[in-house]
Amino acid sequence: MKAGVETREAGQGTGKFRFERLKARDLPLVHRWLHTPHVYRWWHADAGTYEEVSARYSAYIEGREPVEPYLILYGGRPIGYIQTYHVSDDEEYTDLVGIEGSAGVDLFIGEEGLLYRGLGPRLIRRFLEEVVFADGNIEVCIIDPEPENEAAIRAYEKAGFRHFKSVETSEGPAHLMKLGRTELSG
Repeated sequence: MKAGVETREAGQGTGKFRFERLKARDLPLVHRWLHTPHVYRWWHADAGTYEEVSARYSAYIEGREPVEPYLILYGGRPIGYIQTYHVSDDEEYTDLVGIEGSAGVDLFIGEEGLLYRGLGPRLIRRFLEEVVFADGNIEVCIIDPEPENEAAIRAYEKAGFRHFKSVETSEGPAHLMKLGRTELSG
């Protein structure tokens, strides 16, 4: 966990992205997003009652689980959620991925009106630059959309990720994609 990373700001394109550490006051918004149809379709395992969502994400906020949670802000307003973690913190996932020095990223854009506008690839690359690869021990970032999530896969490819294998996880099938530190900067 990278202590002291409270807010990251990035300016590019038509607006500014900021990544702000998730706080307890943000949980009603995350709960709402998790129940919108376009997020629920892929994040249904995280959706539940407010108390269930609060318990799960509070564990991240408080550091009881090794996940770094962030709000995605665009033009100063919250538009989604993004998290990162060290792959080595999960033994099953480490075995499936098979890449040392890797971190994972999961995200969603919660505001439906901002979907399919090309924001995803830009915000992902900026998050990798500002947060994930700020950790000098991380050389590769992994992202693992469900194989049917074609829109996410296209966005990740535009960000520079490339498929390297398909696996079956305890949560279902995953289309593993990776992007190295040198590929991001190159």
